Amino acid sequence: MTKQQLHETAAYLKSKGFESPEVGIVLGTGLGKLVDEIENPIVAHYNHIPFFPLATVEFHTGKLIYGEIEGKKVVVMQGRFHLYEGYDFIDITYPIRAMHELGIKKLLISNAAGSVNLDFKKGDLMMIEDHINLQGGSPLAFKGVSEFGDRFVDMSEPYDLEMCKALAKIADEENITLQKGVYASVVGPQLETKAEYRYLKIIGADAVGMSTVPEVIVANHLRLPIAAISVITDEGDPDNLQPIDIQEIIKIAGEAEPKMITLFKKLIKQL
Repeated sequence: MTKQQLHETAAYLKSKGFESPEVGIVLGTGLGKLVDEIENPIVAHYNHIPFFPLATVEFHTGKLIYGEIEGKKVVVMQGRFHLYEGYDFIDITYPIRAMHELGIKKLLISNAAGSVNLDFKKGDLMMIEDHINLQGGSPLAFKGVSEFGDRFVDMSEPYDLEMCKALAKIADEENITLQKGVYASVVGPQLETKAEYRYLKIIGADAVGMSTVPEVIVANHLRLPIAAISVITDEGDPDNLQPIDIQEIIKIAGEAEPKMITLFKKLIKQL
């Protein structure tokens, strides 16, 4: 990755009409319907964007969409990248750097996750307050990182407190149950064993997934305020662990999605 590549990516997107977006949004597995809320959308397919990785997961569509939500200019990633697809950390986080290059000032992220905290049930939303990186690497561990920002990035408050407070208030007003907790990010794509769920509980995780943390690290590198929501799609009870049905995960994500869309839309309106 070079600064020149980022300039070329941004120049291509600007030529398509991606002008001065204010908010970047990353949509997780089964959470693509927010794009239906975008007014005057302009679509750029990943395979047409210079230096962009390609989405390989069948339920991630691979489009960057620009337009307006609640009167704010947004750029939305429909389809994200994961370590388990064979990408490296720089690929996974390249779109965050590209959106920042376009000018976004805030970043919203969603994902589907399994609950480790057994008070959280399928279909619940969890606002991520902190995270644990179990992916075995960092998107900042490369030569020349200093050209893009400080090498040593403070992570004492990775999620923006003001946006988190605003989300909690909106949830309250809209009568949406919004859990709060710690998200652990693992490599995947295999799901967790009973012993792994016990381990995650011991180290303080409330939910577990296979994404988000690399993007959050890079957002902090770029000093980009961020808020993130997990949709709880399965329950990791080690004493009663059921086989995972990926189609059921997609279905539960879809059913919970309207609540997430409400939170994101109302937050965007306030930003």
